[in-house]
Amino acid sequence: MEELKLTETWDKTFAQSEKVDHKKVTFTNRYGITLAADMYTPKNQAGRLAAIAVCGPFGAVKEQCSGLYAQTMAERGFLTIAFDPSFTGESGGQPRYMASPDINTEDFQAAVDFLSVQDNVDPERIGIIGICGWGGIALNTAALDTRIKATAASTMYDMTRVNANGYFDSEDSEEARYEKKKAMNEARTKAFRTGSYDMIGGCLPLPVPEDSPFFVKDYSEYYKGRAYHERSLNSNDGWTAVGCMSFMNQPILQYTNEIRSAVLLIHGEKAHSCYFSKDAFAAMTKDSTYADNKELMIIPDAVHTDLYDNLKVIPFDKIQSFFEENL
Repeated sequence: MEELKLTETWDKTFAQSEKVDHKKVTFTNRYGITLAADMYTPKNQAGRLAAIAVCGPFGAVKEQCSGLYAQTMAERGFLTIAFDPSFTGESGGQPRYMASPDINTEDFQAAVDFLSVQDNVDPERIGIIGICGWGGIALNTAALDTRIKATAASTMYDMTRVNANGYFDSEDSEEARYEKKKAMNEARTKAFRTGSYDMIGGCLPLPVPEDSPFFVKDYSEYYKGRAYHERSLNSNDGWTAVGCMSFMNQPILQYTNEIRSAVLLIHGEKAHSCYFSKDAFAAMTKDSTYADNKELMIIPDAVHTDLYDNLKVIPFDKIQSFFEENL
């Protein structure tokens, strides 16, 4: 197991709860990458508990909203972990600023591996929560891992779709994809020659220009403002120019209508990304034998990042009852 440098002081973007115990843990995925996680355990509970692994948003770290979700669900009686994916945050993996539909799906499965062997976890009662881009990864994992009994995807992105087609499918053509792939392959050649990749993405410094799209302002005010964290890709420099290249031709939601376990999709009505959850739910339930335990919950007036940290908007009562009923 790779030796990681873990921060032992509380450096989250949310307050520490007195209702749960917290500790750092590590585990290894099948690619040999060691992942770092925060474990939250409800105080004064005995026996084997239902457990939930949480990750996301895409490019975020466990000190941001995945940790908030994990701690809150632990307050409600679940043993939880919020983990940094491969190549990100305190987790291992080189080079940094990279992502992979396969490796990131494996990250979730490795989290299930870890939870399944804990003495205080019931291995038959394990669920996962994916936020933003990790909502799509969570659905992909649920379609693959039969140990997962319930999955919640909050303010979901389908990262394969947005990389291949652009926002709102505005670049959904062979020509547009060719030009993107051409630019990324030119970046690969340049990087191999120079030994360094150019960086793209990240969020805009505050204050965001008034003529910016709302979702850019929304992201930036979260990552650069109220939830800034030094290890978060979105808070800082973003990705390498080819960091998400493999998402372009690997659709991750291919077999979601074969998911037998329970799924809850949650999205804000006014989120720019709401179409991802609506279309994913339609595809998941179309001609499916297993549609009865699938649910789409649209939150009135909510925008994308409301489901990151707005405790007045995130439907934790619903999330709690969903996992209690299905774990």
